[in-house]
Amino acid sequence: MEVIVTPTPESAASAAAQAVLSGLPAGAGPVLGLATGSSPLGLYAELAAAAAAGRVDFSAAKGFALDEYVGLPAGHVQSYREVLIREVCEVIGLPMAGLNVPDGSGATQAELEAGAAAYDAAIAAAGGVDVQILGIGANGHVGFNEPGSSLSSRTRLKRLTARTRLDNARFFEHDGDVPTHCITQGLGTVLEARRLVLIATGAAKAAAVAAAVEGPLTASCPGSILQWHADAVVVLDEAAASGLANREYYDDAARGLALAP
Repeated sequence: MEVIVTPTPESAASAAAQAVLSGLPAGAGPVLGLATGSSPLGLYAELAAAAAAGRVDFSAAKGFALDEYVGLPAGHVQSYREVLIREVCEVIGLPMAGLNVPDGSGATQAELEAGAAAYDAAIAAAGGVDVQILGIGANGHVGFNEPGSSLSSRTRLKRLTARTRLDNARFFEHDGDVPTHCITQGLGTVLEARRLVLIATGAAKAAAVAAAVEGPLTASCPGSILQWHADAVVVLDEAAASGLANREYYDDAARGLALAP
């Protein structure tokens, strides 16, 4: 795992974007794993700048969302499909035809579970995710994988916790409008991406970051799966890194392996 600590949220976004770009294959048609929330917004802006400068071309790219609510009507402003259209497709130039989101429209549990299995199959059919962009919740959750989620879980139907519904109520007109269920990529699905890039900023994420990076590999902190991945990059600002015990090591490692003359 590579841990990069930068001074500010803006510099973290720049470093995270570079980690994404360096993990993409040469040529057209990269496959991105897309996270929603405030954490990756600056990263997406940096990717847009890179595309505008001709450093990357997303016109033939595919994107796979981490999760989606169940039961929201098509076109609902808070569905993650609509969020990603606004915050990714319209920003970096990823075509809407290339955007894939779990199907939360099923009327029955069986339909939703079949859609979840089909989503994993679609990721595999696309050749897998080249770079998965991640955020982390204050309790260590990744996607809608809350503490206690299996480390080998697949894309599946989940009931949202009361805490998560309360946290997300600010995006809806009424608390009762927040969906009770979601479809989320599982931690096992996330781990199959060839590179993971997690970005976290702010002191509110410091405890979760410390648990994910330096704590035990455990279902109690879903973010700790990054320790299990061969190519995981964690990009932080100073505030999010404030709980790390091994900061000196990360700073030394960031200087690279070149021998002094």
